[in-house]
Amino acid sequence: MSEAGAPVRRGAGRPTREQAAARHEELLDTALDLFLENGFDVTTVEMIASRVNMTKRTIYARYPDKSALFLAAVHRAVDGQIVPREVLEGFDSGDLTRTLESVARLRIDQVMTPNGLRLQRIINTEGYRFPEIFVANYERSAGPVIDFVAGVLDRAIADGTIAPIDTDQAARAFMSMVVGGQVRSIVAGRPPSAAQLEERVGFTVRLLLDGLRPR
Repeated sequence: MSEAGAPVRRGAGRPTREQAAARHEELLDTALDLFLENGFDVTTVEMIASRVNMTKRTIYARYPDKSALFLAAVHRAVDGQIVPREVLEGFDSGDLTRTLESVARLRIDQVMTPNGLRLQRIINTEGYRFPEIFVANYERSAGPVIDFVAGVLDRAIADGTIAPIDTDQAARAFMSMVVGGQVRSIVAGRPPSAAQLEERVGFTVRLLLDGLRPR
């Protein structure tokens, strides 16, 4: 601080590593917003550079073309949806119904965040052009959750709670039934209320488990 109490401003020069990282994140966030607003074809690097107050030369120094910038922006959004393994394990209460309900709520809540909505909408609109973003979203975001649910179901089979099944297929069905339907409504701009969400998650989890009980 100066004697007058005003903050001392950093002089012009090379930005710190933290400043450079923050500017890069701002670039990718802004790029994704513009790709979503205007579509891939209409959005230009010049538009992105202008919005983020950055030169095209600076952007091209890092990304050789618009496609590379687009993919980097989407991958950043995917990274924001990754659930750490320890978070998933924290949901494993020993009660199968509660565990599955907790996982479902987590995934639905993620989609309702600004980052989650952007990611789902950009995949829906540009996935035909860049199918690799489907793969990235599955392998790094959805896939680990499916693997976790399959492991929970494996233990439920071992203790006799549910009948022997293909747990990978069951976990995928769980994600489609419990999460997929809600995600479609949310992305379409019709998010369920908190009460509706609780009712739908509980009903679908019970429906799934009723079909898996030993006969």
